[in-house]
Formats: sequence, C-alpha cells, structure tokens
Amino acid sequence: MYRSVRWGAVVAAGLLVAGCSGGSSGGGGEPGKARPVRPSASASGSGVLPGSLTSQKLDWARCKATSDSAAPGDEWRCATLKVPLDWAKPDGETIGLALIRAKASGAQGKRIGSLLFNFGGPGSSGVSTMPYYAPTVSALRERYDLVSWDPRGVGASEGVRCRGDKAVQAAESVDATPDTAAEETTYFQDAADFGKDCEKAAGKLIAHVSTTDTARDMDLMRQVLGDTRTHYFGISYGTELGGVYAHLFPGRVGRLILDAVVDPTADSVGHAKNQAQGFQRALDDYLKSTGQDPKQGSQKIVDLLKTLDAKPLPTSSGRKLTQTLAVTGIVLPLYSEESWPTLTSALKAAEEGDGTELLSLADQYNERDSAGHYGTTTQSQRVISCLDDKQRPTLAETKRLLPEFEKISPVFGDFLGWDTAGWCHDWPVAGEYDTPEVSAAGAAPILLVGNTGDPATPYEGARRMADELGKGVGVELTWKGEGHGAYGSGSDCVDSTVNAYLLDGTVPKDGKVCS
Repeated sequence: MYRSVRWGAVVAAGLLVAGCSGGSSGGGGEPGKARPVRPSASASGSGVLPGSLTSQKLDWARCKATSDSAAPGDEWRCATLKVPLDWAKPDGETIGLALIRAKASGAQGKRIGSLLFNFGGPGSSGVSTMPYYAPTVSALRERYDLVSWDPRGVGASEGVRCRGDKAVQAAESVDATPDTAAEETTYFQDAADFGKDCEKAAGKLIAHVSTTDTARDMDLMRQVLGDTRTHYFGISYGTELGGVYAHLFPGRVGRLILDAVVDPTADSVGHAKNQAQGFQRALDDYLKSTGQDPKQGSQKIVDLLKTLDAKPLPTSSGRKLTQTLAVTGIVLPLYSEESWPTLTSALKAAEEGDGTELLSLADQYNERDSAGHYGTTTQSQRVISCLDDKQRPTLAETKRLLPEFEKISPVFGDFLGWDTAGWCHDWPVAGEYDTPEVSAAGAAPILLVGNTGDPATPYEGARRMADELGKGVGVELTWKGEGHGAYGSGSDCVDSTVNAYLLDGTVPKDGKVCS
C-alpha cells in the first residue's frame, strides 16, 4: 500500500503543488571556534577516501526537464557526483547523485562558498525544489552558490519506485485504521508486500540509503565542490540530516541552519506522537481562527471521518474519497496558514456530500497529477526511514498505544498510531538506530529555528536538538508563528537573524524569540 499516513516533513506544502562550471574557494569566516579539519575518512574512520572520489571533476551542464518538472532557468547547472554504494567499501561500487547549482550572484571576492540545501521528507528532490525555493533565499545567493541534490534513493539519484501508478491507486482502498480482523490482515499484508516491492525495485541500494549514508555523501560533496567547511540549510527532515552530519564531522561544520527541527530524542513511536500533537495543535489553531471551539470542531471532523470509513464520498472524477484520503487532504493545508481557507472550503463541501476538494488536496500531497501519475517522494521516504528506524512495534503493542494516540489527537492519533506498526512491517532490512546520534562537541555554533505552530515538526524539537548537539553548539531561535518552517514565512525578525548568521557569522543569543 502506498500510504501517506506518515506525513512527510517537507519544506512547504506549496512546493508540493507546483529542477554551472568551475571550482569554489574555501569556506569563509566561521562563527565561533571549530576543531581543525581532518582528511576525510571511510565509514569505519580507518582511512582516507580514494582520489577517484575526492578528485573527481563535476561536469556542470544545462539542466534538463524531467517527467515531473520543467527545465529551470539559465542560471542553473546540473551535474552528477560519484559516491560509494557502500561507505564501508569506499573503493567499491559507486552510484551517481544528481546535483543542481546556481553560482553566487555577488562579487567573487565576497563569496563565502557553497550553501547546501536539503528540503526534507526524507524523499524530497532537491534538484526539482531548489529553483522554486531560490527566490526565498535570494539574499543568500549574493555570497553563496546555492546547491542542492537528490539524496541516494530519491529522484534522479537512483530513485526508488516501489509500485506503479495503478498499484498505488488500487492501494488507496486499504483502510489505514483497520476496524476488523479482516481489515487488519489486509493492512499488514499490503505493508509486507510493499516492502517486497521496494526490495525488488531497489536491489542492493535498499540497504544503503540511510541518513548516515547521505551525511557521508554530503562531506564528499563538500570536498568535490572545493569547500573547507560545510555550509548547510536543512529544513524539516533535513535538520536530522544536519545533526547527523555534525556528529560525524564536527570539525567540518561551517554555518548550519536547521529550520523546522526534528526531535532527535524521539524514536519512531515518539515521532508519531510528536506529529499527532503537532497536527492537532495546528488544527486547533485553525479552528480558533474560524471562530470554532477546537474540541467541538475536532469532534465534527471525527464524525465526518467515521462516516467516510463506512461510506466513502463521491467526487467529480469518479474516484471515491476514503477516510484515509480525507485525513491526508486535511493535513496538507495545515502546513501553511495561507492554505487554511482552502481547508474551510473542502470541509464544507465534504459535509455537504462532495469529496472532490478534499480528494484534490490529498492528490496534491501524494503528488498525483490529472493523468493519474504519482510522484515517488513517499516511496523514497519509506525506504529511507525504514532503514533508519530500528523500532518495529507489533500489532499487540500498537493496540496498547492507540488510546494514548487518540488522547493526544482525536483527529490524527488513530492514523499515526496504526502507522507505527504498518509503516515498516516485515521490512526486508533492519533499521540502524532507535534515535539518531547528533552530539557534536567542538563544532561551530549551529542555529536552530523552531516555530510554535509547526504541525509536522513541533517546536519542542528545536530545544531538544540544541541540548543533544551540546553546550555552545546548538543555538535556538523561536518564532511564534504558524505553518511548517519559519524562514521566508513572513517574519522579518527570523529572516534577518538567519541572514546575519549565514552572511556575517553573527550568532544570536540562545533562546531568542521572534513574535
């Protein structure tokens, strides 16, 4: 089953509904003190990488259109970086990572270096997203080359497509909150089948798409781009990647921004609880904005979902709005306060018996176009996260957890609770860790931006990340706002603080609040 119950941590919902020559100088002045840079080591830390990797020259050329996006403008160039399939065998088989870059627009003498972007997911394509996001960070391009990439297993970088479009659509009928023994059997069988489909599609790659693998890819990218230190802008899941990178390479940390911060202390069940809290909190704020009592408004939505569980709604396309698709459609507008009126309209239509608008929102989240073609973000997300996450709750464990999930969120708790058991059920490879290691003693200060109204990565995660990074490393900035992420969301205070850090190396006081 191609499921969207585990809602991705992506840069912005709006980007879901919408892909260069010469070396670079070393990194500029760094904020704070950092440990000396050492030669890059293999995964075991026992040796220097082969020159065939570190000395490769990128062949930057005009970016081409893809099946999912048009070719970007003339300022963008694309290239392929060669990285080891298995970082424990750096001399062995390699795979290619797709990169995109727009060179710094300011005077060459003021250029700081490359600024790498990861937009979250995991599974989001940096090659497709970077040109759309570039206007948001135009001030940063004055002094940085803007660089992003498709991480291994994503998009043009050996992207994994576990199922075709017809199979994905057929799986929409599987109940993600099973109510009977028969529905439970179907739910778990489909989850197991999905894992087998992914193993067949990915082959050897399925065991080498972890966050740790991608963090090591980043450091090779730094070397090939010619930077002494890594400057990085990680959003949502990209903050977990940034924390893992800082732990592995603390002496190579330059200026790192982590916006919409994932809680590194949460295991997969804890992450699901965090999301239940975050999306319910955002829904409550939305309901208040419409003049509704959050408790009464939530119950009204719960009643609608129960009705859909028994009888899906018709839509103008002829497809049915199921309970699971309706929840996904409700989730999407909560990523951005600007989309709240869309949610109001869709809920009103559904209450009147028309599921068209909620289905359209779910399709946007699932990257389904009018021709019935689905994107692969969620498929890649599952392959990556199931290699990261060691935890595999059983059916019995999940059933014991459900009351707690439903107490946290009457609307989303049931879905996220069941997801803890189904997401990686009978997965063909074991997970790597319960929680990611992000301690980074000796690294330069890393700026973490938390948003009090963030649905996908609740703002408490920023403080926990700061504590885990270590004293003097994690610096927290809080924005009292709504939506997923803070930078570029309308706060001059946030934007100016982040810009001062990235452009001038000015580290704000830990705990600064932008309201």
